[in-house]
Amino acid sequence: MATHCCPWWLGYLLIVPVRRLIQDPKKILRPHVDLGMTALDVGCGMGFFSLDMARWMGPNGRVVCVDLQPRMINALKRRADRAGLTARIDARVCKAGDLGVSDLDGQVDFAVAFYMVHEVPDSPVFLRQVHSVLKPGGRFLMAEPRGHVSEDAFQKSTSLAREAGFRLVDAPKIWRSRTALFQKGSHP
Repeated sequence: MATHCCPWWLGYLLIVPVRRLIQDPKKILRPHVDLGMTALDVGCGMGFFSLDMARWMGPNGRVVCVDLQPRMINALKRRADRAGLTARIDARVCKAGDLGVSDLDGQVDFAVAFYMVHEVPDSPVFLRQVHSVLKPGGRFLMAEPRGHVSEDAFQKSTSLAREAGFRLVDAPKIWRSRTALFQKGSHP
């Protein structure tokens, strides 16, 4: 999906345990996921958030993880296997311009795109794809790095999300991040 994307080898730095001190998955995502849910982790990398979501959703939950880079997905699969979460993780390599999740239309409870929307060459298409897979009432958390994404650029992304059909419901506080929590309307 990206014209420029995070190098695959940097994924190892993004899963270091010390990251939890400043970007704790439990504080960031736990309020949005529950047992039995289906979640979409877009630009999942090596699964910093994916594995925790899979644990919280229980054996009947599912986390669909998509990333442009096969090496990121392969590392995620190895980590999921070691954690005993393989059955809850659906890891997919996406293509440029297509998340490869059209089979999920209207089935996802929660989606997250953490520090990756700025890498997407066609944000309107991307946002429409995320909107399409969400159930009515489903939520989408978009977070971008403050040092990398200007306020103007982030506001443009939030405007595009509204044009895709999302309603802004919150701006959760995440360290050094610009954030927006959206909801899909309750009527399809």
